[in-house]
Amino acid sequence: MQVVYSPRHLAHDIDTETFMGVAIPANEVAERAELIRTALEADGGFAFVDPTDHGEEPIAAVHHPRLIRFLESAWSEVRAQAIPRAFLSADTYPNIAMFEGMSPDALTRLRREPSHIGGRAGFWGLDSAAPLVAGTYDAARAAIDVALTTMDLVLDGAPAAYGLCRPPGHHAARSMYGGYCFFNNAAIVAHAITASTDERVAILDVDYHHGNGTQQIFWRRGDVRYVSIHADPERAYPYFLGHPEETGEGEGAGENRNIPLRAGATDADDLEATDRAIEVIGEAPGAIIVVSLGFDTYGLDPIGDFALTTPVYHEVGRRVAALGRRLVILQEGGYHRPSLGENARAWLRGAEGRPFDPLPVAGFTQQGTVV
Repeated sequence: MQVVYSPRHLAHDIDTETFMGVAIPANEVAERAELIRTALEADGGFAFVDPTDHGEEPIAAVHHPRLIRFLESAWSEVRAQAIPRAFLSADTYPNIAMFEGMSPDALTRLRREPSHIGGRAGFWGLDSAAPLVAGTYDAARAAIDVALTTMDLVLDGAPAAYGLCRPPGHHAARSMYGGYCFFNNAAIVAHAITASTDERVAILDVDYHHGNGTQQIFWRRGDVRYVSIHADPERAYPYFLGHPEETGEGEGAGENRNIPLRAGATDADDLEATDRAIEVIGEAPGAIIVVSLGFDTYGLDPIGDFALTTPVYHEVGRRVAALGRRLVILQEGGYHRPSLGENARAWLRGAEGRPFDPLPVAGFTQQGTVV
């Protein structure tokens, strides 16, 4: 399998994030992608490919142009406004209750982008979990080129290809960044596929968290079927979206399917959910699946509460590939760094139909077996 990777992700160099008002060591760090790259190189069965520049047009086809301009200029504004911070995070968010009782006309007039960069970050942001630094925009643009180059390989005939995207993308909505995500890599690829082939496409999201951004972007579209397996939003981020009754509207009615799982979900739970998701995808036409691939479902992940083991990823990859559709596989989350490379290697080998033989990892023992 070909793997698309860019070292430009290293420019998004962060060491701190904010969780419930407290600064903590960052989870979405550059080491994540480097650990996956190292594991796939050690495997010997993956061919690395450099991304090609696809320009801004595919991004603007999905995201609001002003969001793009904000992300491009945000750090220069931090410097111009002499904000003494190592990273940019929002000061205030425009909570819907701020505008309660106001007419739609009033909202149109009053809900406008501030000039202060702290206010602008809140205007475009979902949360404080996506710190922005000097190299964030370049890294996010590189992640899009990685994703679109992965798509190109599949459109050119590869049965599957893997894009080592960082930053991840599925929390980014049309007009909003957040949750470690700045541009929605999977959504941009899915739209580009429908635009270039005039065919339907499916997105299978197996990250621990619901892809609220992907759901929002395709909510009223009938050409993209979004199926997400994730932690129940009653207890897990992003909290406000991801319930089973959210199935889309208009032309997108029935095209959005959410499969939330309980705390402590096991390999058996995940395989059952995978089979349900594959069945839903198989009911609709289309030759390509875009996979939002997350490993924060792993039993030792610091921000998840599932109990999945490394071998189940191999089996999930095998079952998804067995549907017979071509796969554009794009990296999302996964924050237990000692296991991350092996988990990615297991999933990708499963998708190729290759057996999985764990590589020795110093100071770390893989968990369990597939149920």
